[in-house]
Amino acid sequence: MLGVDTNVLVRYLTGDDEAQFARVRRLIERSTEGDEALFVSLLVVQETEWVLRSRYRLTKPRIIETFSALLDTVEVAFEDEPALEEALVVWRDNHTDFSNCLIGTHNRRAGCHATATIDERVRMVDSFTDVE
Repeated sequence: MLGVDTNVLVRYLTGDDEAQFARVRRLIERSTEGDEALFVSLLVVQETEWVLRSRYRLTKPRIIETFSALLDTVEVAFEDEPALEEALVVWRDNHTDFSNCLIGTHNRRAGCHATATIDERVRMVDSFTDVE
C-alpha cells in the first residue's frame, strides 16, 4: 500500500493542473495494475476538505458528494473508512465543521463515549459533551 499526500488527492479530485493530474492518474493506474491500493489517512481527508472549501470554494453538499464518490472507488483505501462515512452524514445534518464531525466519529470508534469540547456549536453534535 502506498500513502498519498493531500496535494495528490486534491489534484485527482480537481484536475486543475493537467500535468499533475496526468501524473496522479498514472500513479492510480500503476496502483490498480499492481493490485495495490492507495492509502488516504484521516489527516489527508481533513486537509483536503479544507482545501476544497477554502481554496476551491466547493459547497458542503459538493464536498460530501465528492468524498462519497471517492469512498466507492476500489483504488483508494481510507483510514477508518466507517468513521469517515459517518462523519459525512453527521456533517450533512449539523452546522459544525467537518473536522469536528470527523474527530467525534473517529474518537467514538476508538472507544470514547464522547469527545469533550468547549465549542457551543460542536456540543450540539451527539458524540460531543461539554467540559464542565
